[in-house]
Amino acid sequence: MGYRVAFVGATGNVGREMMQILAEREFPCDEVTAVASSRSTGTEVEFGDTGRMLKCKNIEHFDFTGYDIALFSAGGGPAMEYAPKAAAQGCVVIDNSSYWRMDPDVPLIVPEVNPDAIDGYSKKNIIANPNCSTAQLVVALKPLHDAATIKRVVVSTYQSVSGAGKAGMDELFEQSRAIFVGDPVEAKKFTKQIAFNLIPQIDVFLDDGYTKEEWKMTVETKKILDPKIKLTATCVRVPVFVGHSEAVSIEFEKELSAAEAQEILREAPGVMLVDKREDGGYITPIECVGDGATYISRVRDDPTVENGLNLWCVSDNLRKGAALNAVQIAELLGRRHLKKG
Repeated sequence: MGYRVAFVGATGNVGREMMQILAEREFPCDEVTAVASSRSTGTEVEFGDTGRMLKCKNIEHFDFTGYDIALFSAGGGPAMEYAPKAAAQGCVVIDNSSYWRMDPDVPLIVPEVNPDAIDGYSKKNIIANPNCSTAQLVVALKPLHDAATIKRVVVSTYQSVSGAGKAGMDELFEQSRAIFVGDPVEAKKFTKQIAFNLIPQIDVFLDDGYTKEEWKMTVETKKILDPKIKLTATCVRVPVFVGHSEAVSIEFEKELSAAEAQEILREAPGVMLVDKREDGGYITPIECVGDGATYISRVRDDPTVENGLNLWCVSDNLRKGAALNAVQIAELLGRRHLKKG
């Protein structure tokens, strides 16, 4: 016996990726339904590579009664309005937006990091999926924190345009083409030209000078991993289509050498260590696309602090940063609570 699953936001990048991954991993489904906004009602989307086409239903009139799980990737507005309705109708919501992440009654889950936290899902019948840049970071930090207790993290991100959705990917393509053919370059989705450029702003600015993306990384890491960890972030949008990268500096309470960290990371769940100290002996964003692992490279001692390490972290933001993590949450929920399949 399988589950009845609804995909909310099925026409977007992450929604399509969720369907792809659910099909790839052979998640036990008796029924799958695509749900979208009124403007996308009737649009057909493929369920993975199965050849099975799903016609999108209008979320405004959709009844979640009888559905076991709803995978939301429709943004904060629909999550605020429709997730409680779905939850009240007995369907467990796994939401990819930022809206529910910091609600104390909503678990924020990365299955490799804090699986036990999912047991609190029944308070609201909603589970939150973390920010894409946070997800890969905590997968890398968790085994090191267990070994030597992290005090402080300084992270600089290099985030691909797919983190801003299809519009972000289209803008990079259109601007790159315009530059090559001599047409004028127009910034629409981003605050400045993204093609052949870097933008040190993701999301809006807050009063303290940090952006909301940087704030998310800080508070989400604390909620998922340990509230005692101090973290500061600088988040940068880069002209890469898919794949987020992070340069991470970590300060520990206990001594942990680079060699010891490499051994720990080599065995850590969800981590792939590729760390050869030679030309090309590391992973770049283009090499992680389509993979669910969080890749770690360039692990080295940081001589500027007493117990410090630096590392490079890369992951496919559409998969581990969003869709795969949501499906892994669904699998964890099934194993621990729903007991079907």
